[in-house]
Amino acid sequence: MSEVSLHEYGPAVSVPLSSRAGRALATAGILQSAAPDPAREGHWLLRAGSRVGAVRTPGGTVVRIMPKTSVTRLFFLLGFSLDPAAAWRDSPEGTIDTGAYDDVVPALAYAVERQIDGALRQGVLQGYREVEESALVMRGRLREAEQIRRHFGRTPPVEIAYDAYTADTAENRILRAATERLLRLPGVPGAVRRRLAHQRLRLSDARPLIRGQELPRWQPSRLNARYQPALRLAEAVLRGTSPEHRPPGADPLTVEGFLIDMNKLFEDFVTVALREALREHGLTARLQDPHHLDVARLVRIRPDLVVWTRDGRTPLAVVDAKYKVEKADGLLNADLYQALTYATVLGLREAHLVYAAGRRPERFHEVRGTAGRNGRGVRLYQHSLDLSREPAQLLAALRQIAGRLAGDAGHL
Repeated sequence: MSEVSLHEYGPAVSVPLSSRAGRALATAGILQSAAPDPAREGHWLLRAGSRVGAVRTPGGTVVRIMPKTSVTRLFFLLGFSLDPAAAWRDSPEGTIDTGAYDDVVPALAYAVERQIDGALRQGVLQGYREVEESALVMRGRLREAEQIRRHFGRTPPVEIAYDAYTADTAENRILRAATERLLRLPGVPGAVRRRLAHQRLRLSDARPLIRGQELPRWQPSRLNARYQPALRLAEAVLRGTSPEHRPPGADPLTVEGFLIDMNKLFEDFVTVALREALREHGLTARLQDPHHLDVARLVRIRPDLVVWTRDGRTPLAVVDAKYKVEKADGLLNADLYQALTYATVLGLREAHLVYAAGRRPERFHEVRGTAGRNGRGVRLYQHSLDLSREPAQLLAALRQIAGRLAGDAGHL
């Protein structure tokens, strides 16, 4: 089995690839670009974008996309986004335990297996589930409508419903599905694969999930508290941006694997961290807050985060997170236009952009022709978050931005 290594937002690489595999990558939309190399027959030019991880193409070629940031830091961002209360963390540094692996898929498989093992250490969780079936003896409740429809009121058999105490719960079904998903991924180390197979065996009383259906719902409670860290990570595996999860009847050239979109991951981390920090100031923050640009409400806009008063009636600040590299002059005009749109629609004098690039100090642009009664125009602030910094430093930087947002709100 051949392998191809790419780097997130790296230069295009010419690799030998079959036409079938190349077309699969081109149509899947998981790369920045994929096209035949005009200079080399049988080669394709592949360029990675924001997605990192690994996929297997038709024919068996594995494409690995390495992240710019370290895998340890990547999983810190993922873990905090999933659970800012940090219930899942199992290391003093506040990061998910990924073992000694520095590649996304092996680290993910290791982390999930360790979390599932911890969840099952006290035994497999059981609970009540409603069962509907035909039986020769009466048990539980008679389903009268079904009895009449199927048997014209005659017995036996009887159509019954009852609550069964079983390991076939939503929690166990999710954990089983995550282990099965990971066992299909390319690049899972043998030792981790064997432990995942063992966990799948422990969860064998839970029914497998049907591909294409929504994940079963579960509610956090005292009873499943020991499961919650594993469940959040397992759901991230199952909801990951993988081209494997396509509707039935999709293009047979689709690839399979697991990918994390760094754009979405950075946005989730920044907005969740700001939301938590703003609570300390008594403010409410809404993520992906829907609004309309026009009076007729035909053009929808959705800022990453809008800060509101405690009662949720008055907008105070708006933030958009951008995972991209700044230009040489530090200006990203389209982002500034977008921020100005948000500020205008919400009636704010400021808008904030948070970038995952460099160590540039905060800067702002005052927009001409927008001066208010105080003589000051709308200001668009650009903040920079250096992902190479330690977790505590990242959170401190975001708390500082949150303090700025709260301070601005106090002067409105």
